[in-house]
Amino acid sequence: MPLTVPMKRTPKSHPESAPLLAFGAHPDDIEFGCGGVVAKETRAGRAAHFVICSRGEAASHGRPAQRVAEAKKSAALLGATIEFVELDGDAHLEVRVAHAIKLAGVLRRMRPGIVLAPSLVENQHPDHARLGQLVRDAARLARYGGLKELRHLPPHAIEQLFFYAVTPESEPPGITPVLIDVSAPEIVTAWTAAMEAHISQTSARSYVELQFTRARLRGLRAGIGHAIALFPNDPLILDSLAAVSRGARRF
Repeated sequence: MPLTVPMKRTPKSHPESAPLLAFGAHPDDIEFGCGGVVAKETRAGRAAHFVICSRGEAASHGRPAQRVAEAKKSAALLGATIEFVELDGDAHLEVRVAHAIKLAGVLRRMRPGIVLAPSLVENQHPDHARLGQLVRDAARLARYGGLKELRHLPPHAIEQLFFYAVTPESEPPGITPVLIDVSAPEIVTAWTAAMEAHISQTSARSYVELQFTRARLRGLRAGIGHAIALFPNDPLILDSLAAVSRGARRF
């Protein structure tokens, strides 16, 4: 069964509080996939930054300018800053070394501790899985001091890469998830507002209901209100068993 591990509450004044960096292929991916996690982290004092790799220009609903405005509003509601990185465009993303190096440059510039990216499962929007692979590659390249394209920035090694799933079909099989408790009313309120800010999308489909239903089901299985699953790219390292609060075996 998955573990329910509450994220550490880091005071705002803590000098070693490395930022949370979240990548999205489209303007709403982060909010729908893990917005509650971002809200919980920023309200605990951790800085968060969004990197969006398209403007949603291929979407059936919403024009790029509207999608960008919605993303900026949503990020602010979650307490995060945001930037847009130009790669191949919506629905045209390809896995290229040049893209991985470009994203590695973002990692070196922002120097995050935790990185969130879309899962690698192929049964979803193809941009999601491809971006997840690019971020995974970028996290490795960011560490290599001899990479000539990035010599102007010091190398950086992140603490952990977690994948998030925008849809149930994109949840990685064979990986035990970490469940983040997002049950607190202020977190639910912030997450709801952030998702609803993407009015061009939520007016077309019941995205908010879908995400809360998923989070509620996860929470019920763990004996809490709502939980969001994150899937670690690498095994987690704990200083001791004291860091493990409880498991998710409720039934």
